[in-house]
Amino acid sequence: MTPREMINYVELPAKDIPATKAFFTRAFAWSFIDYGEEYTAFSNAGIEGGFFLSELVSHSANGACLLVLLSDDLEASERRVKNAGGHISQAIFSFPGGRRFHFIEPSGNELAVWSPLKAHLAALKA
Repeated sequence: MTPREMINYVELPAKDIPATKAFFTRAFAWSFIDYGEEYTAFSNAGIEGGFFLSELVSHSANGACLLVLLSDDLEASERRVKNAGGHISQAIFSFPGGRRFHFIEPSGNELAVWSPLKAHLAALKA
């Protein structure tokens, strides 16, 4: 049976919405629609969501949910994050099933990017 309730939208705090929009546009080609000065919605990210103006930040060490992006070229993703002004907070590391790195975007939120092992990647694409 398919569940009726599934994750459909995510919202994150942002201290600096314009800087956050510029970062995600440059690093990952996300698209944005502004709804006033205190909210922007994003798309082209695998799931839709938004950033709301706040002095708070999202870090897994503080119990926040960690959003993890999927990449088919982890090193290229890491370069784009750096070139767009992100801070690598945890360098690429391996774990069962793949590799990933963590980064901090301009508003201070922690996210991660992962790349599955080839066997897992084939299963994801199937």
